Amino acid sequence: MKILIVEDDENILSFLKRGFEEEGYIIDSSSDGEEAEYLITTYQYDIIILDWMLPNLSGIEILQKIREKNILTPVIMLTAKDEVDDRVLGLTYGADDYMCKPFSFKELQARAIALYRRSISSTSNTITIKDLTIDLDSKTVKKADEELSLTQKEYELLLFLVKNKNKTVSNSMIEEQLWGNEEYINSNVIQVTIYNLRKKISKDLIKSSRGLGYKIEV
Repeated sequence: MKILIVEDDENILSFLKRGFEEEGYIIDSSSDGEEAEYLITTYQYDIIILDWMLPNLSGIEILQKIREKNILTPVIMLTAKDEVDDRVLGLTYGADDYMCKPFSFKELQARAIALYRRSISSTSNTITIKDLTIDLDSKTVKKADEELSLTQKEYELLLFLVKNKNKTVSNSMIEEQLWGNEEYINSNVIQVTIYNLRKKISKDLIKSSRGLGYKIEV
C-alpha cells in the first residue's frame, strides 16, 4: 500500500512516516498544501492522510480541488478541529474518514487498511478473480483452494493489478507503487517479479502489452 501523509507538524509527520514504513508501506510525505496537491495530481496513492491546517493551501481546499478533478483516492482527515460542524464540512467536501488529534497510531493504521480494502473490494474482505481468492485480512492468495506462497512484492503487485483491473499499468507505475522513493532499481526486477507471479497464479491472467505494461482482465 502506498500512502501520502500531508502534515505540517514535523514531529507528527516523522512519527507517522516512521510508523507506516516500519509496517512495510511505501510513504510519500509533504508539509505544504501546494506541494501536496501537486503530488496527489501527479502520482497514484492508495490512501491520503491529510491535515486540515497547512501552509499555502488548506486540507479542505486540497480535498475540494482533487474531488473536482475526480481523484477518488480515499482520504483520512487528521486534524485538531473536533467540532461536529468541522467533521461535517470535511466529510461534505469528500473526506472518507476523520480523526482528531491526539490520536492512536494503531487506530489510524486500522482505518487506513479498512479504507484500502473498501477501495479494492466493496463487498467483503476477499476478492475472487477466476480461480484465485485473495484474502485481504490474512494477506493470502489461494488458487483452487490451494494457498500460494507469494513474496511481499508479488502480493503487492497482484493487488495493484487487481485495483487497476482492465487498465494497463506501466513499468514506471509499478516501480513507483512498489518501490516508491527507494534508490533506482534495475528494470529487470519488475520483469522478474511479473515472471514469478505469473508462474504462481497463471500465465494467462496477467496480460502484457509490449512497450506499454501489464493488466489483469476480468
